[in-house]
Amino acid sequence: MLLRCALSLLLALGGVTPVIAGEAGSASVQRPSVEYEQGVEAITLANYEKAIRLFDRVVDAEPDNADAWNYIGFSQRKLFRFEEALEAFQVALRIDPDHRGANEYLGELYLQTDQLDKARERLSRLDRVCFFGCEEYDQLKSAIELYEKR
Repeated sequence: MLLRCALSLLLALGGVTPVIAGEAGSASVQRPSVEYEQGVEAITLANYEKAIRLFDRVVDAEPDNADAWNYIGFSQRKLFRFEEALEAFQVALRIDPDHRGANEYLGELYLQTDQLDKARERLSRLDRVCFFGCEEYDQLKSAIELYEKR
């Protein structure tokens, strides 16, 4: 609680730039572009084609933006374009091997393509990355459990 209050005070005084990474899970310290914010909004509306176009613009300007690559992969996967999704997740993970979102979503892609062992590898990676647990680990673990029951 004390740490949270101290962080709030620092933010209010302008001493710290907040991390803005959406749900993706990597550490990005710069404010996202308009295209990035619109891409996240497009994903929340399940408009994956639009999201891909917007995030393509983001990675054109910022080729090392792991969050944007992750969202491209997520959107491609939702459109069942598994090869394109795999490529985007691989780029995100080359940039940031511990990217929680990319590890989770790649694990889910592996489940969709019947590669349970590879999904478990992503879960293992998340177990190491999320020392105290995280939503991405929980989501992928649940997806694996459902996959195994079918």
